Amino acid sequence: MAIKEVLLVEHIENLGAEGDVVKVRPGYARNYLLPQKKAVPLSLANRKRLDALKVARAARESEELQNAEEIASKLKETSIAVAVKTGSGGKLFGSVTANHIIEKLSDLGFKFDKRHFNSFSPIKTLGKTSVNLSIHKDIQANVNVEVVSENPIEESE
Repeated sequence: MAIKEVLLVEHIENLGAEGDVVKVRPGYARNYLLPQKKAVPLSLANRKRLDALKVARAARESEELQNAEEIASKLKETSIAVAVKTGSGGKLFGSVTANHIIEKLSDLGFKFDKRHFNSFSPIKTLGKTSVNLSIHKDIQANVNVEVVSENPIEESE
């Protein structure tokens, strides 16, 4: 099987960042990377672009890190409440999933998806819980989630 080396011009998820020399299948390079101008063929002239791309990469990564730190500091102060239906004795019907938490965070102006949740298991009890989020590869943040009953709790006999 043939392998082609290309120089990435921009960050591509699960492949590499700008300035990386990666080995890809020729069809992927020919049909996607090169026409979209996401990569250039590896040649002597293009190797000279490498320094400029690495400077741009460092600037982008430092900006992403700074933004992630700001979001983490805001999340430390954030507490959300999720109202759920309960039965007798405060037993939940169902559970609080990552989608519920994402929805509440989006109401507060944060944008997350399921891949930001680290080893999350659905919450099946009432009360306060801390949920760990991965904002950046180096930054983790905890969000306080309080699960409350939306109807009055009736004591079971």
